[in-house]
Amino acid sequence: MSMRSAARFRLCMAVAVLLFAAEAGAALAQSAGTAPQISDGVVKIGLILDLTGPYSDNTGEGSALAARMAVEDFGGKVLGAPIEVVAADHHNSSDRAGAIARDWFDTQHVDAIMDVSGSSEALIVQRIGDIRHKIVSLSGPGAQRLSNEACTPTAVHYVFDTYSLAHTVGTALVDRGLKTWFFVTVDSSFGYDLENDTAEIVRDKGGEVLGRARHPLETGDFSSYLARARESKASVIALADAGTDMANAIKQAARLGLIPSPQLFAALSMRINAVHALGLETTQGLVLAESFYWDLDDATRAWSKRFFEKLGKMPNSLQAGVYSSTLHYLKAVQSAGTDATDPVMATMRATPIDDFFAHGGHIRADGLMVHDTHLFQVKTPSEAKADWDYLRPVATIPGEQAFAPLSRSKCPLAKQ
Repeated sequence: MSMRSAARFRLCMAVAVLLFAAEAGAALAQSAGTAPQISDGVVKIGLILDLTGPYSDNTGEGSALAARMAVEDFGGKVLGAPIEVVAADHHNSSDRAGAIARDWFDTQHVDAIMDVSGSSEALIVQRIGDIRHKIVSLSGPGAQRLSNEACTPTAVHYVFDTYSLAHTVGTALVDRGLKTWFFVTVDSSFGYDLENDTAEIVRDKGGEVLGRARHPLETGDFSSYLARARESKASVIALADAGTDMANAIKQAARLGLIPSPQLFAALSMRINAVHALGLETTQGLVLAESFYWDLDDATRAWSKRFFEKLGKMPNSLQAGVYSSTLHYLKAVQSAGTDATDPVMATMRATPIDDFFAHGGHIRADGLMVHDTHLFQVKTPSEAKADWDYLRPVATIPGEQAFAPLSRSKCPLAKQ
């Protein structure tokens, strides 16, 4: 080969290499523009729960299991990336819950938090999620503030709030002619909210509040409060408390012959776990509000039996809500093609929720997930056919009635 031919050959080869590199670069750029965008190569979700304390039966390991079941049912991957679930115990400390959230978002690459048990803890974590621009979905806490004056663009309040509890119980019972009420209320913001929201609907529907008895947290003796409730002759004695206080009040009411009695007890924040722990002999006839019950239909039964096989107990609404919200989040990531907060949140808000937990549910501008709620009455021991066959449906309240209207919201996002 002559020197001129060799030079021409080298020039052609150089041009070919440049053309190949340009085409490869263009193809790579095009691929990068259309490929799924998953930060850190994994979608990591977390739950900050009471795993060992007094409220662990309501959320705890059951909520962590529900999230893992949702991941398993989704296939374990989204957009080709593995999905990881982490859970931590906040020991009912707001400071600890905040520290966990900061560490998860700042150093552990957690993309979203799928629940925080306890309203005080949730308020702090929700604020941190807003600052870090991360999604926080809440099934366990009930404070109306979470989707009201404390709302954030990246948070979802998924299962219930004090307003929905109050309006589910208040609406259904007053509509059935039970118009006189007496409240036994814990001396806390939670108790005041629950009482005030219920009293409002009772009065709005033509009922009357005959009195109230306020008790401190961790009260051991409810006899004087219950005596006042009995003497009021109110049709409904409403317990606006939770946890051990509610359990102690119910046990003492049963011993005093108030359960069962002509006066109906409404345990405003009761879950099926408490019915199981206290027994039907003690809780028979009580009414309670729930967004979910394991024995509602074929779909709730099928999922709940799978849950029972893994944990040895039936799920409550908070745990079923974690499953539903986790699946809703993963579907949004899949649809958005990324785990970035803004497109995922936009997809979650735009997509209706239709599963065994909620039919026709939707996430409003203030972050509240609106869905139907139910009033149940606890069965008598003779009515129950097996363990966990505890509740009888009484009424279903449409979501638009059960939850506060958006027009009343103090959330700035509702005004935009």
